[in-house]
Amino acid sequence: MDFSQYLPYAAAFIIAIPFLVLCRQFVYNYIALKEKELQLLSVKSGGENRLQAYERMTLFLERMKPANLVNKFDKNLKPHEFIFLTEKSISEEYDYNSSQQLYISKLSWQNITTAKNNIIQLAHKTYENLSSDSNLEEYKTVFLMNYVNGDDYVSQALENLRREYLILSK
Repeated sequence: MDFSQYLPYAAAFIIAIPFLVLCRQFVYNYIALKEKELQLLSVKSGGENRLQAYERMTLFLERMKPANLVNKFDKNLKPHEFIFLTEKSISEEYDYNSSQQLYISKLSWQNITTAKNNIIQLAHKTYENLSSDSNLEEYKTVFLMNYVNGDDYVSQALENLRREYLILSK
């Protein structure tokens, strides 16, 4: 048998094998680099979403502090109208920001929810303990004093958010 007629094919095959191996390796490396790029972009995007969630929830907690609530509505309201509008405002903002729980820890979300519920509860308890002829200024003063003399759950929730963000941002 004469293999000389197959020598050109054998030479082409020997030259083609390393070329095909290099092309295959290039394609796999290119795919791996693109996957890493996509991962980095998604992490960066997730980081931006997380930062925005912490900012929004911090703003929500700041707005919910009684010192900020008492300046929010018309001074001519009756105490029960003030409570209704305050509770409505807090609940609407809480509902609006509820999607942010995807980006913060379960504990932080629970702290925020607890702070919201405690502020609303404090507003109602203050009203229940007030005399029926009290005006809005008296209500606001008692409301602020009750908050100052009680647990500062809003500041606790804020501090927890700050700590959590600092840990995650490192």
